[in-house]
Amino acid sequence: MIRRPVPSEEKSMSDRRQFLKTAALGASAVALAARIKPAGAAGTATRIARVTSTWDFGVAANHAAWSILKDGGHSLDAVEAGARVPEADLKNHSVGKGGYPDRDGHVTLDASIMDWQGNCGAVAAMEYIAHPISVARRVMERTPHVLLAGDGALQFALEQGFEKENLLTPEAEKAWHEWLKTAHYQPVINSEVRDYGKGVPGGKDNHDTIGMLAIDAHGHLAGACTTSGMAWKLRGRVGDSPIIGAGLYVDGEIGGATSTGVGEEVIRNAGSFLVVELMRQGRSPTEACKEAVLRIVNKKPKTAKDIQVAFLAMNKDGEVGAWAIQPGFQYAVCDAKDQNALLPSKSVYGA
Repeated sequence: MIRRPVPSEEKSMSDRRQFLKTAALGASAVALAARIKPAGAAGTATRIARVTSTWDFGVAANHAAWSILKDGGHSLDAVEAGARVPEADLKNHSVGKGGYPDRDGHVTLDASIMDWQGNCGAVAAMEYIAHPISVARRVMERTPHVLLAGDGALQFALEQGFEKENLLTPEAEKAWHEWLKTAHYQPVINSEVRDYGKGVPGGKDNHDTIGMLAIDAHGHLAGACTTSGMAWKLRGRVGDSPIIGAGLYVDGEIGGATSTGVGEEVIRNAGSFLVVELMRQGRSPTEACKEAVLRIVNKKPKTAKDIQVAFLAMNKDGEVGAWAIQPGFQYAVCDAKDQNALLPSKSVYGA
């Protein structure tokens, strides 16, 4: 015969089942809370918005980028805005309008841009458009291509509504005519920092660029690189700046890198891609930049003694590092704590 529980026993059993159910739900909630902690809680990493760029004129470029990042804006918008600053600076003869021409008197501009998802765009040897970085972004977003060059890049820019203008300023044209008297070309190491801010910005043999990397509050990386290339270069010469993997490379899971200096050597070593891959293997940004620089030096030690190449990198945590062949390279870093930091890079030769 089966004995049925009395009412008091039924209530006791019901209470026990409810207790066990509540306890199980509570344990699940605690486990979930342990996995998903609120932003800023103890033991969690806080996302840092930060931007870094090459050379002392990177400080002003960083300010423009920071105006977007500080309000929660996206890194891609930030690096485009930052790169546009030196492009419009007529005192800067190595980037954008006012850049020194090739040996035939043509100002040709190169630029590239890349985001954390691997989307990228670039223009090379483009004339008459003052902001190649913005055209590069249009190539990325509105075409199936990565790189447009020469007359094709110009045609595309005009179709996109960019204005055509003369990029050869009177000051740059005067410098070109002075160069024609001897027609002698030899890159001068760190000419951009030697003269910039001393009344004669740039240098007659300036051959530099600005590279920029940013991470936003969403944890997304982006990079930009823009230049007028080597002064007095052969017509049609293109350096590393618009070459994805050479002058610029970004991988949202690892970090980004950009380069500055003599682009031919950076192209030969797929420099920025190399830096990112070295970070993937566990190197810090500084260690990765150093190893990439040494790769160039070891391949051509005689050439390396007379040229400058430097790399600047940022990993996915916002850590920044750099290394150069020659002393004198500087890089600017901007975040919530300091918007004007300008740091000297370590180098193979010298300090």
